[in-house]
Amino acid sequence: MWYQQYDPFGNEWISALIAFLPILLFLLAMTVFKMKGVYAAALSLAACTGITILFFDMPAATALSAVILGFGRALWPIGYIVIMAVWLYKIAVETGKFDIIRGSIANISQDHRLQLLLIGFSFNAFLEGAAGFGVPIAISAALLVTLGFKPLKAAGLCLIANAASGAFGAIGIPVITGAQVGGLETLELSRMLAWILPGISFAVPFILIFILDGRKGVKEILPALFVVSGTYTLAQIVTIVFMGPELANILSSLLSMVALAVFLRTWQPKTIYREPGAEVLPEKEHYSFKQIIVSWSPFYILTAVIAVWSLPSFQALFAEGGRFASTTLALQMPALHQQVMQLPPIAAVETAMDAVWSVNLLSATGTAILVSILLTSTFFPSLNGFQTMQVLGKTIKELWLPVLTICLVMAFANLSNYAGLSASMGLALSKTGMFFPFVSPVLGWIGVFLTGSVVNNNALFGSLQVVTANQIGTSPALLLASNTAGGVMGKLISPQSIAIAAAAVQQTGKESELFKFTLRYSLALLFIVCLLTFVLSFIFTT
Repeated sequence: MWYQQYDPFGNEWISALIAFLPILLFLLAMTVFKMKGVYAAALSLAACTGITILFFDMPAATALSAVILGFGRALWPIGYIVIMAVWLYKIAVETGKFDIIRGSIANISQDHRLQLLLIGFSFNAFLEGAAGFGVPIAISAALLVTLGFKPLKAAGLCLIANAASGAFGAIGIPVITGAQVGGLETLELSRMLAWILPGISFAVPFILIFILDGRKGVKEILPALFVVSGTYTLAQIVTIVFMGPELANILSSLLSMVALAVFLRTWQPKTIYREPGAEVLPEKEHYSFKQIIVSWSPFYILTAVIAVWSLPSFQALFAEGGRFASTTLALQMPALHQQVMQLPPIAAVETAMDAVWSVNLLSATGTAILVSILLTSTFFPSLNGFQTMQVLGKTIKELWLPVLTICLVMAFANLSNYAGLSASMGLALSKTGMFFPFVSPVLGWIGVFLTGSVVNNNALFGSLQVVTANQIGTSPALLLASNTAGGVMGKLISPQSIAIAAAAVQQTGKESELFKFTLRYSLALLFIVCLLTFVLSFIFTT
């Protein structure tokens, strides 16, 4: 048994600074040295390994097991999901469905700003609510490219758009997990988020248009912006306050898409904006209802399948004691599973950490996407089996490097978690006393930067946020909400998200450019969340 050491240097701030060095190295590699994502991730993993073994005294065998587990979790489920999502997209392209999708969107409006609101914001949020885990960024960014957007800009815009929806991804799992870890009611945490996120959700469409076309663009489509932002934000508030987090993205995005589409039947901007260099669209071609339904079939079938996969009754089939429990392989990592002891206040009591690689063959989101592909191929056949497998081969060939990057990032994140480096940073920040509510979202930002997931971030720092809240006399629900909201802003620059976005638009190797594109917005939105949390801490006290 190895006990985590949170302060090996006898000074919490020095220990936290040493623990932060691998993250700092990654930031510098991506921004100053402009290294490719895979090299930056490898360098950070090497630095983290050295610090873990030399300074935090983690046994080498335990550290190696943590790295291997990180690779495993990156391949399954994350790599599996990304490959399946991009395969689905490529099938739609190969069969000509995307040409009709593009035409049907152009018939609503040929203006790139309005297409960004429809696809980059609303459809992106819809996919985040239905699937999450990289699916929305991969599909939405690729679709924007087919509409004439520059690849890296399309990827960056979709990442920034995720700031409005990331907290409620995959049927609200981040909020549900946070509530479970913090010992709160899900609706209590959901309602607290209503004080922080809706304002940001309202602002995000304005930010996207400002990035795309400046103040002039915002002014020219102001009515459409108010329709999208107003509908989305109002629906989000009502949902998370009265219903909970599960449908917050689904209902908000659907209503905002419908509202914008209906509004554009009677209103269009005086000038049509197209990105410089974008091809001139041909004259409008009117498609039949059947053609549009068939072209969009991969995505509404995907939505329906994932909705079934997310049902508690369906998930129960694969849980322990369920009919199909045998399809989930639980691989316990040697020298790591229950061999690392987590200590208070990171855990309520001394707790042996589980280290299990769960390979859920049937219940995985990637399998839901695979089933969607099979159903689409069955009901709307356009490619034969051999051609479909050829597309899969091309997809794997294109994605092997981004998946390797994700593996390195997850290995680094996993090692940081099991070695206590993340906890060391968190404990130092928690010593800021009454100022802690301001820095509380930074913990969430770091957590998602490390893990790539708001779910994992809440699992990592949720308990610490609740413990600190009780110590300083503020609301545990508020700090847990700030951990979630800060984590959402971290998704904009998460190495995992950056790698997926770059791969989706075929710009692997240019991750540093994409990282620099989103970094300023991630930090600006994080500052807003910090300020809101600090002000709210004087209202919500215990």
